[in-house]
Amino acid sequence: MAGCDRNRQVVWRNSVLSGTVKFKQVRQYVAVGLVVLGMTGCAALPNRSGPASPSTPQPLARITVATPDLDHDLLAQLMAGELGLAGSDLKVASQAYGKAMMISNDPEVAGKAAALAIAIHDPDGAARAIDRWQALGATPAQLAQARAELAVEQGRTDEAKHQLSLLLASGDKDAWRLFGRVLIGSRDSALASNLLESLATPDRLPPDPKAWLAMSQLGEQLGRHTYAQQLADGAMKRFGTADTYAWAAQLKLNNGDRNGGLNLLKQAQVKDPGNIGLRLTYASVLGQSGDYAQASKLLERGPQNAQTYAMRAALAASAKDNKALEQVYKQLSQAPSDVRESSAYLLGQLAEVLGRKEDALKWYDQVSDDDDHAFDADLRTAILLQDLGRSAEAHQQLAEMQTDYLDQPAQLRRAYEVDADLYLRDKRYAEAIDAFSHALQVVPDDPDLLYGRGLAYAQIGKINEAVADFRRLLKVKPDDIDASNALGFTLADAGRDLPEAEKLIATARAAKPDDPSIADSWGWLQYRLGHLDQAVEVLHSAWENGKDADVGVHLGEVLWKQGHHEQAQQIFDQVRRMDPKNSTLQETLKRLRP
Repeated sequence: MAGCDRNRQVVWRNSVLSGTVKFKQVRQYVAVGLVVLGMTGCAALPNRSGPASPSTPQPLARITVATPDLDHDLLAQLMAGELGLAGSDLKVASQAYGKAMMISNDPEVAGKAAALAIAIHDPDGAARAIDRWQALGATPAQLAQARAELAVEQGRTDEAKHQLSLLLASGDKDAWRLFGRVLIGSRDSALASNLLESLATPDRLPPDPKAWLAMSQLGEQLGRHTYAQQLADGAMKRFGTADTYAWAAQLKLNNGDRNGGLNLLKQAQVKDPGNIGLRLTYASVLGQSGDYAQASKLLERGPQNAQTYAMRAALAASAKDNKALEQVYKQLSQAPSDVRESSAYLLGQLAEVLGRKEDALKWYDQVSDDDDHAFDADLRTAILLQDLGRSAEAHQQLAEMQTDYLDQPAQLRRAYEVDADLYLRDKRYAEAIDAFSHALQVVPDDPDLLYGRGLAYAQIGKINEAVADFRRLLKVKPDDIDASNALGFTLADAGRDLPEAEKLIATARAAKPDDPSIADSWGWLQYRLGHLDQAVEVLHSAWENGKDADVGVHLGEVLWKQGHHEQAQQIFDQVRRMDPKNSTLQETLKRLRP
């Protein structure tokens, strides 16, 4: 028992009096001390010298733990700075790091404070931060870079040039990279360009092709094309690597010298035939020029990866070469597992193009959830299911997508739109309207969605709703020719507001004089206006040019009304052979021959 006071003193000293203990640790040790005292029971033991005075406080009761204010709490300032950065509030972040650097001995904190002060255009704060950084041990290269950035920010050309020269003379292995960072971050491109050309000269650049290329690329980005080309040509002659040839080729292509660029790319590829990136670049340029065959041959040789297969497929598709597509599909489907897995979406696309819909479904099912094409793969799956007559599965797939992408408006809108389009295919217009309406809740006033829903309304005879959607669309997008035609036809078909219909269709016809659907609208309007001869002339021309089923039905009806029943019947028979289930034909025949 005699040791109880000593125990208290040990806990007291260890927990509170140590001046080197951090604040959070102090609070923790106090709590531990209380637990220890409670467990030993010392506080309940009688005092040997007599009863304890009730007014005498326990030792711990006299302890005061000092709590630093926020301005002097390093952790609080660092957290405030990071929260400011996370919220893109650079001013708050700069203020917090400015306070943090004064109570921290970490040079990185001062360096970050300097960078933030420069970023918010606070020259005084930046100067203080740089001085603090120097005091804490920043390297000469770091200091020169920061002071150069500040000088560039303030437009002090001579000082910027001086500091950049110090940076390049510092011997730092990253000096040229830091030099580039200073210039690329400048708001004054003219100043940055002048500094680049005056300091990054061939006689000062190190014997490293990467540095030459980096400065040439920086010059190109700053608009100094002549300087960029000179450095590129110099690097090519001095080092002769495939990369220097490739960059010099790119510059020639950028400046419109296609032949010169292709020649250099060819030489680069010869220097490094196994470089897949070079082959892809060379093939891409050839493909852009329409030389699909040569581009394909180039890519067929040498190592293959997901990118080469993808470009080969694109080239074959551009050339409409199904044989080449078949070859790519076969090779890719037998490629190593990692290539197949990363190319599952491409394999699905190729299978679709080649008419292998069941195979396409299997490939799309293998597209991983973190693949950039995951959404598209799910969408194509739904469309393929519909094509294969599995409509219920298609809509179930889209329903699941509408749940999965509930927090992604662009994808959610697309899932609803495809759902609506598939319902339209099946002439399930009520469900299509419902899907379009859900999509419009996600993206109100979307022109494509309004157009689709307007068509669906018109199909079930809800003319007022159809007209409302088309008019709303034209208010959002007044120059939408298809909407003008759709509204004009809907009004003409309903026999209402014919002057407005005539104006709308005339506008559409002037914009697209050869469009058969617009010609159909114009001919149908003439029929509604009682101009049968003109209607027949327009509709007959549209029918001959396009053989569209609805145009044929309209032409047949006008001929019937003129009494040319035999001619009309011939047209109806042709439409029936084209589209046996055409609902417009069926409805028209019921009216004409009740």
